[in-house]
Amino acid sequence: MSSPAQPYRGVFPVAPTVFDAAGALDLDGQRRAIDFMIDAGSHGLCILANFSEQFVLTDAERETVMDAVLDHVAGRVPVIVTTTHFATQVCAERSRRAQEAGAAMVMVMPPYHGATIRVPDIGVYDFFRGVSDAIAIPIMIQDAPVAGTPLSAAFLARMAREIEHVSYFKIETPGAAGKLRELIAQGGDAVVGPWDGEEAITLMADLDAGATGAMTGGAYPDGIRQITDAYAAGRRSEALDAYARWLPLINHENRQCGLLACKALMAEGGIIAHETARLPLQPLHPDTRAALIELARRNDALVLRWGR
Repeated sequence: MSSPAQPYRGVFPVAPTVFDAAGALDLDGQRRAIDFMIDAGSHGLCILANFSEQFVLTDAERETVMDAVLDHVAGRVPVIVTTTHFATQVCAERSRRAQEAGAAMVMVMPPYHGATIRVPDIGVYDFFRGVSDAIAIPIMIQDAPVAGTPLSAAFLARMAREIEHVSYFKIETPGAAGKLRELIAQGGDAVVGPWDGEEAITLMADLDAGATGAMTGGAYPDGIRQITDAYAAGRRSEALDAYARWLPLINHENRQCGLLACKALMAEGGIIAHETARLPLQPLHPDTRAALIELARRNDALVLRWGR
């Protein structure tokens, strides 16, 4: 499978992994969540990311979710599969499996383990080169604080220029807009997709810096589209107005709820039956959840109506 003729752009939210009340995979709920996200305007999807609770899944469950989602999407939109693992060999094999199953792209964090086990730049470089050699689809490097691995714009640009399939970058570090500008300036055409992350909390600054994609939470792609569509059409003032409307909800998700926000909104709207997170993750405080629903309702978010 070769890279697409046109770069992937737009809103590619992260899909939650849906569990039943006992914490087992709920594949029917998973499919409904995916259908909602597509109906709500997602240009594509990302699965098995940190916001999908990938770290609480067994390897067999990862495969089950990946196959179920890719089979159900059936090419309606491109799907990015997160294949992060510390070991180059394991990440390469996960990425190869994702490609075989129909993934459009893989998203990978730099190798890290725990609070202190990191590898230097040469190890990170060899890691991504090894993954690239195993596949024929694009790689998105997820540059996120959780990895604790400094990835300078210059180093990312170098990997884009020198490693065949490294071409997309999800920038979530502090000062993301400045890093995106530097990455684009240094990487040139090799940086096919400079993307915004972190639930779109810095979306306007990142769009101004040249971001061409946004990987957000999965609950309100319809709201994010109001921002990105206007911006892409050159209507910056309209985009700013939409950003101002949606930012309280974005902020509440990012700062108060984290990965639990999406499933809470989907459950409230009847899309999924349960908003279960696997232990040791704890449920949202009722007041935090109520504020989330209130903010979504003020913007008439589709997530609260789609399943009714």
